Amino acid sequence: MSEDAAQPAVTSRSVARGLGTTVLARLGAVVEIVAQPLYVLMFGLAGYGLYAVLWATINLLENIFDTGMTSAMQRTVPQSASDAEAAAALRTAIIFGVGPCLIVAALIALFAAELGPLLNVAEKDRALVTPAIQIFVWALPLWAFVEIATSALRARMVFGAEIRLRIVWEQVIRLIFAGLFFAGGLGLKGLFIAHLCSLAITAILCVRLLARYYNFADLWRVPRATETARNTFWAGLSILPSNIIARLFGDAPALVLNLLLPGAAGAAAAGLFTIARKLSSVVQLVRIAFVYVMAPLAASAEREDRRQVADIYAYATRLISAITLPLAAVLAAGSASLLGLFGEQAQAAQAALVILLFARAAEAVLGIAAPVLQVVAAFSQQLTASIFGVGLAVGAGWLIVGHLDPLTGVTLATAIGVVAMAGIPMLQLAVTDKLHPFDAQFPAVAMRAGAITLAAGALAILADRLPDIFSLPLIVLIAIASVWLAMRFALPFADRASLGKTGRRLRLVGGDGT
Repeated sequence: MSEDAAQPAVTSRSVARGLGTTVLARLGAVVEIVAQPLYVLMFGLAGYGLYAVLWATINLLENIFDTGMTSAMQRTVPQSASDAEAAAALRTAIIFGVGPCLIVAALIALFAAELGPLLNVAEKDRALVTPAIQIFVWALPLWAFVEIATSALRARMVFGAEIRLRIVWEQVIRLIFAGLFFAGGLGLKGLFIAHLCSLAITAILCVRLLARYYNFADLWRVPRATETARNTFWAGLSILPSNIIARLFGDAPALVLNLLLPGAAGAAAAGLFTIARKLSSVVQLVRIAFVYVMAPLAASAEREDRRQVADIYAYATRLISAITLPLAAVLAAGSASLLGLFGEQAQAAQAALVILLFARAAEAVLGIAAPVLQVVAAFSQQLTASIFGVGLAVGAGWLIVGHLDPLTGVTLATAIGVVAMAGIPMLQLAVTDKLHPFDAQFPAVAMRAGAITLAAGALAILADRLPDIFSLPLIVLIAIASVWLAMRFALPFADRASLGKTGRRLRLVGGDGT
């Protein structure tokens, strides 16, 4: 790692290279989706709902008390002039990101008995709540460290280093431990212990990976009050409100539903929302992969030439549109079959699942503006979308929830806020920075992808009427085929060619250069 390496131009090919490995890294989310039916089978819907509520709480607390350090490094590390400055950013992130989480975890463990009665759970799980909190709360600092460590790797443009961590250790090992503890008679408590074990192993492996891309000796040698350290701290605080609110839209609905409905109904509703959210995360995965790649690349491009930012911004939006539109439509059309994996009781979440799928698709198309805004705009501009988004969600919830069942009403209010939070940064960039992704190529991409989306959705509706043993494989095949068709026939040649070997292997680029 050189101290002052020349920065190469950031192009669509840069985005594509990072995207491929990042998608593989985030496939841990798909493994997690596959694991959810097994957790419901082993621990029941209400037991799974308690686990979902506690994990949602951990996620919310982590996003508050990591003080924005995961996002801050995406801005400061790529703009660091030396390895020592990058190490200073990492040290600042660990101190101010993991330290507060340790303190909060200790306080929650101390007052677990007072906090336990706030949760609605099945009567048979009531005695487990306090010990579960005391055990599971230590996932908070572990998760904070894993998030900061993997963010530090992405900030070094090392997009694929999470693959083994996210897929093998964080998800597969968790499932294996959960199955072993369940077979050993630990019941639901075994799921909480399994989660801690997988996070602990992941954290240990994160340290090994960090040592490859950061000089640990610099963590101690670099003065504490460097400009990079100060920039990292203030960048984290400026992004923190947006991060908190974005996380609220993912996890707070499960907590709200748990508080709205008494006893086992509250736990079951939280579990149903979590099932719908996990399934819709297949679409969200696309946006997350682009966000992880775009933030450090946009920061690097901004350092060199604003026009590079505009090019990769437009490219990412075209590619996202071609992937997410048909994918969301097919999964929504086949929602009944997908929910059948979780048992008949999960069909109550069908409306919530369809709402979330289309909301996540809109968020993906619009939401690539958010990471661009974080690295090219003033810190104060990053609060606007968060404030308006949460305001719209709360207002919509106030008006809607009383007229629909709680699960559908809370989900619809959440979806309104999610789409608003994605769209506002796009407007901000267009107005204040004269950046927008809708260049002359976008209308043709949107029209072709839209036509393929309608056809694929219609086929998936027909497939959904078949018995699950036939419908599920068909829906998966239709989803894959529709995404391929949209990428092959909706995207311009240059976009497909930027995918390199992957594009050629998938035959997205014809032999005649079309």
